[in-house]
Amino acid sequence: MAGEEEAFRKHVRKRLKHKAVRLEKEQRFLIKDRSLERKVLEEVLDRSTLMTLYEFLNKGTIAEIYGAIKAGKESKIYWGRASDGKELAIKIYLTVSSEFRKGMLPYIEGDPRFARVRRDTRSLVYAWAQKEFNNLQSAYEVGVAVPKPVAVSNNVLIMEFIGENGVSAPLLREASLENPQRTYRQLLAYVKKLYQKAELVHADLSEYNVMIWEGKPILFDVSQAVLLKHPMANTFLRRDLENLNNYFKRLGVEVQSIEETYRWVTGGKA
Repeated sequence: MAGEEEAFRKHVRKRLKHKAVRLEKEQRFLIKDRSLERKVLEEVLDRSTLMTLYEFLNKGTIAEIYGAIKAGKESKIYWGRASDGKELAIKIYLTVSSEFRKGMLPYIEGDPRFARVRRDTRSLVYAWAQKEFNNLQSAYEVGVAVPKPVAVSNNVLIMEFIGENGVSAPLLREASLENPQRTYRQLLAYVKKLYQKAELVHADLSEYNVMIWEGKPILFDVSQAVLLKHPMANTFLRRDLENLNNYFKRLGVEVQSIEETYRWVTGGKA
């Protein structure tokens, strides 16, 4: 079995090298050894993840994979390109993080989409990736500005890259806003669309989960977004609104009260 495993790894590394990895030295996030597949094997990818990427490469969903642009305890995001040249964000959820599993539970318990999902970490991570894809799709379809979802399989989510030439758009907390009042209103409008049209609550909305691109806010990291049926949906909504108010107050924006905004977002629903 050990010999077969090593042979498999060598085969996938070779295919990834020939089909996927073309690193440019001028990129500011250069991987020094020019071998993405070697680096991610050491840090992120297990056999199942490699197979998932390999399938995306074979189908042409991914044409090239470059360096990691964001890394956290739960996932890593790589910059890539599709066969038509469009830039992609390739999000790989870690399947070995026990902390990730603990963090998921408040958003999973009570969500009917998880009713039949096994509670082992890998099954939860796979469902979590699918959940983020579904949430992105729902938000995108109702006109909320989010990265356009492209594909998902197991623990790999592929979506539109927000930024240019591998450089991500700045976070809300990093951006210099021309009109903070307008951005505040736009974000509240997104929250309302999510609630009334997509029947979702973001549940982790803050200046850390919004990017500013071409003058407008883009929501991301929507994996934890919950259906209105979730028992904590209203609590999460109020927290989202408080986070927005607290941040924009610091920018000198005249914000609405939480109760007033809550009634506007929900259409008067309790």
